[in-house]
Amino acid sequence: MAIEVLVLKEAAPGERRVAATPETVKKLVAAGASIKVEPGAGLGAGFVDQAYIDAGAQMATHDTPAQADLVLCVQSPDPAAIGQLKQGATLVGMLQPQADAARGDALKARGILSFPLEKLPRTTRAQAMDVLSSQAGMAGYKAVLIAAQLAPRFFPMLTTAAGTIRPSKVLIVGAGVAGLQAIATAKRLGAQVEGFDVRPETREQIESLGGKFLDLGVSAAGEGGYARQLTDEERAEQQRRLAEHLKGIDVVVCTAAVPGRPAPKIITMPMVEAMKPGSVIVDLAAETGGNCEATKPGQTIELNGVTVAGPLNLASMGAVHASEMYSRNVFNFVSLFVKEGAINFDWNDELLAKTRWPEVVAAE
Repeated sequence: MAIEVLVLKEAAPGERRVAATPETVKKLVAAGASIKVEPGAGLGAGFVDQAYIDAGAQMATHDTPAQADLVLCVQSPDPAAIGQLKQGATLVGMLQPQADAARGDALKARGILSFPLEKLPRTTRAQAMDVLSSQAGMAGYKAVLIAAQLAPRFFPMLTTAAGTIRPSKVLIVGAGVAGLQAIATAKRLGAQVEGFDVRPETREQIESLGGKFLDLGVSAAGEGGYARQLTDEERAEQQRRLAEHLKGIDVVVCTAAVPGRPAPKIITMPMVEAMKPGSVIVDLAAETGGNCEATKPGQTIELNGVTVAGPLNLASMGAVHASEMYSRNVFNFVSLFVKEGAINFDWNDELLAKTRWPEVVAAE
């Protein structure tokens, strides 16, 4: 008998993405799975129920969660919804089980085998499953569009009958996937773009996109392509040089993050206060506390004429393409253990073993 796969309708406020599209449903059906989709699950991303039915899925009913062997989601269901899942089912999504004790307890109580995709090892083989990268690309793109909307100026240089308008000076803080997408987007809009990252190896990537690398003389190159924590002395010197530079910047987009930790505070309140009126800061890191001390997650505020925005869940704003990328990531991951209509885990596969929560114990 084929395994039953359930695609959840997201319940988090403002979440428009979906964990499977008609394209990936068709692939799962071809892999021998029986797919059920909660009514309206894809509507926020532009995928109507009939498109799923045409792809070979059925609409879920109220008792489907208690029967599904594999459950796909974007954000984790709440504890009450987890309590409705089948005992011992498998759950795949951006679950963050350790971020919420009640959620983690609910997963353990139901014996749910969880695969929080944010834990996926960042290896070459895992790139096609890397939800953090695919969703960060959309977030970086949207952050620059928000900045352009909030800025009281043009991004490109314009020559008009009323004189020449100089291009806006845009600084992108952090050159991960979101930051690089932000640099590329700001450049396309015609701005004069700089990229800042404490990892010196990002210079080439920033420059390849047409940005200028802002070198503040402080390096924080770490393991696995991530930044390490700066020492107090390094941070003080970085902040001194950055504060001076920010006085001439029109727009700042912050994207710096350290996995599993609060976002590093890079732009201090005194720096914001010293920026010229009309400047804009869009803090993409608001969900983990923000790179800017003035950021209020989910709000847009003004301080002495400087606009500071802390938008949340930006990837959801581009729900169509974000869902297409995310669902392909999910399909590629579940293809590791869904074959010929059955679930078969190979715990020698590091992508499964290192993503699983709770982790695989040595005896297994």
